[in-house]
Amino acid sequence: MSLSSDDIHKIAHLARLAVDEAEIAPLQRDLSNILGLVEQMQAVDTSQVEPMAHPLEMPQRLRPDEVTETNQRERYLRNAPAAENGLFLVPKVIE
Repeated sequence: MSLSSDDIHKIAHLARLAVDEAEIAPLQRDLSNILGLVEQMQAVDTSQVEPMAHPLEMPQRLRPDEVTETNQRERYLRNAPAAENGLFLVPKVIE
């Protein structure tokens, strides 16, 4: 697929990007190559391919669900600019 310079300007506008005229030709070539690759991939017949979550058939390794860190709340709250009842106090941002 070949993109025109007008297409590049429109894409840049939609993406809110400032693009110099010197950048138009390289962007036009690169984006056209990307869209060409997408067209090639869409042409492949995948109707007989079974979807999979991972290319290798192996079970997920799980670790035991256990607490591994000590409670350091007081230490962290000492560094806070403001704290009350074990909680950080922050400025109100929604009224």
